[in-house]
Amino acid sequence: MSGTPGRARLSPLLRLLILTQLAFNIGFFAVLPFLAEHLGAAIGMAGWLVGFVLGLRTFSQQGLFVVGGALADRYGVRPVVLVGCALRIAGFTWLGFAQETWSVIGAVLLVGFAAALFSPAVESEVVRQAVVHEREGGSRTRVLALFTVAGQAGAFVGPLIGALLLGFDYRTVCLSGAGVFVLVLAGHALLLPQHIPGRRRVGVRGGVGPLLRNRGFLALCCAYGACLLAYNQLYLALPAEVERVTGSQTALAWLFALSSVLVVTAQLPVTRWAGERLSARSSMAAGLLLVAGGFAVVAVLPAEGLLPVAGFVVLLTFGQMLVAPAARAWVPDLAEEGRLGLYTGALSSVSGLIVLAGSSATGALLDSGLPRAVPWLVLAAVPLAAVALLPRQTATSSSDSPAAPVTADP
Repeated sequence: MSGTPGRARLSPLLRLLILTQLAFNIGFFAVLPFLAEHLGAAIGMAGWLVGFVLGLRTFSQQGLFVVGGALADRYGVRPVVLVGCALRIAGFTWLGFAQETWSVIGAVLLVGFAAALFSPAVESEVVRQAVVHEREGGSRTRVLALFTVAGQAGAFVGPLIGALLLGFDYRTVCLSGAGVFVLVLAGHALLLPQHIPGRRRVGVRGGVGPLLRNRGFLALCCAYGACLLAYNQLYLALPAEVERVTGSQTALAWLFALSSVLVVTAQLPVTRWAGERLSARSSMAAGLLLVAGGFAVVAVLPAEGLLPVAGFVVLLTFGQMLVAPAARAWVPDLAEEGRLGLYTGALSSVSGLIVLAGSSATGALLDSGLPRAVPWLVLAAVPLAAVALLPRQTATSSSDSPAAPVTADP
């Protein structure tokens, strides 16, 4: 690619999908940031079990994205999104009333699987529409950056709503999150098209073999999964450190708000800067190094006050800003024709497996009694190792997308 892409207008479908991500995250982040504390304090789960439940939630969501992506390839976006929203409503309602470990696990699995349906359907269509937008003179990565900004705007509003509702109880938080998805379900039943022009449906079977032989794509999945494991520490290591430093969870909502405000205000400038100077691989490598630096800050700075965790949140957020749009923009160039949903889902599924394996270990590590710096240094090593996993090529051609390198153009 050369030159600077024009500022082509977003299509109505792209605008709807970007607003969808905003609504999804408002409902989700009103509930999730406070789950670990609820499981530990209100239900009495041990630290390793809390980590396992959080990892299970991520696996049932990210780990099963490949299922939702394949179903979206086969049946289209609309039915998969609507069923996913209905399951999320049921899952949040169940979680609000769950008191036993088995009941919590069932609710968490349902909450995660719901997103495994609707998220890859929406994300794969955003990626496909971003490629179309690029052909019309726009920028693929700018569309994906806007998608990220919308999601983070929801992640900013959601925890603030959840913190206010905690004045009642966690059940009220869960039921309010379910209420958001009732509105999302109704809106999409009315507005999401039955048939999207240019989207060709394929069989569910037949795409996994070529995917498993695609070494470049699998390498991208592993590197992105390591970044997701690191990002997941916002819900496990960060709450534990905030509780240790301040004796409460009060500051947690504001740290989430800090992350979201940074993304909302800086994601597009960061994407523009990276597009002018970095390839997709270099952008991901730089982001992973920033993430590693965030963990190192907590390990190295004195264990007093909120400055170390604030530094962690800032560096983790900027790292994620570099990694996420570049990784998503890379997928169409590595995907088999007609299988963009499958490949988009697989990116998250491999990540979910990594998070499932790593979250229980992280929970045990945080409860191990080791010196405070040790868990954070171990966590810093994860994104550092991920840099070596990145594919060497910038892109390969695909009939689903232009045969050109993804360089994160603005």
